[in-house]
Amino acid sequence: MREHQAMVFSLAYHFLGDPGLAEEVAQDVFLGMHRNLDGMKSAAHTVWWLRRVTVQRSIDAARKRQRRPQTSLEDAAELAVPAASGDVLRNDVLRNDALWRMVGALPEIPRMVVILRYQEDLSPAEIAAALDRPVATVKSDLQRALALLREKSVRRFGDMYE
Repeated sequence: MREHQAMVFSLAYHFLGDPGLAEEVAQDVFLGMHRNLDGMKSAAHTVWWLRRVTVQRSIDAARKRQRRPQTSLEDAAELAVPAASGDVLRNDVLRNDALWRMVGALPEIPRMVVILRYQEDLSPAEIAAALDRPVATVKSDLQRALALLREKSVRRFGDMYE
């Protein structure tokens, strides 16, 4: 558990965007792992199982949250807008935060595909196995999600390559 808790929590957190809910998902995943410990064949199988179950539980939690939306104090909009900074590093941090918010706004499956690809560094074949989808479908999901993110980022930040 200790070896994989960061991966499970991080995957759930980046998909859900809520640390409390991500902790609940991680706890549920590890409880399920404990129940199925006899079925774990190897370390690689355990990692595969943890990713697959975390993906499924995260999607389930997101769907439940949509049926019963809740807004925490941390998620409430700030009253003041931070001043624009001439600091390039600070602007990159703001862009990174904005990019992750854009990823968070993607539909469930494309969002999970992007997270598995760029956070977990999984190949399309590994993502397909985790999501139980054909590899070609995963590649299409990723391509469409990246096109959408590119379009949104150009609208928000302008074309960086002009």
